Amino acid sequence: MEVRSILLLSLSLLLIADAGKAASAPPVGHVTGVGGIFFKAKDPKALAAWYREVLGMPVEVWGGAALRYDAPGHPSVLAWNAFPASTKYFAPSTGEFMIDYAVDDMDALLARLHGKGVAVLKRDDNDPNGRFAWILDPEGNKIELWEPKR
Repeated sequence: MEVRSILLLSLSLLLIADAGKAASAPPVGHVTGVGGIFFKAKDPKALAAWYREVLGMPVEVWGGAALRYDAPGHPSVLAWNAFPASTKYFAPSTGEFMIDYAVDDMDALLARLHGKGVAVLKRDDNDPNGRFAWILDPEGNKIELWEPKR
């Protein structure tokens, strides 16, 4: 809970900073954002199909998805945070990463997940930054779902 609070506080500060961008541009040769998320899978085609069918991700014929920052209701920033190697925040996954997906309607998505037999590990509707839920994909990767506070 404490780690998530720190992460979400950082995200909130980023949102505030984004609203009042500095007058001077950063020097050239810097990171501007996340251009992709890539990971290994035991069965990439089956995992892509699960993300498409269960989470509604727009997986395209080339096997991936182009998730747009300018989608209606989508947050204007992406949080980046390195966790201590000893963190339990990703548990029960033993993976070295966890992806947080912003969602437009938590209730609708959780109803879809229930209909597909996906267990929700935990749900939090009382966080000041929005609503959260956690699930595992078929390969055991923990996924954080976040509906930003409106």
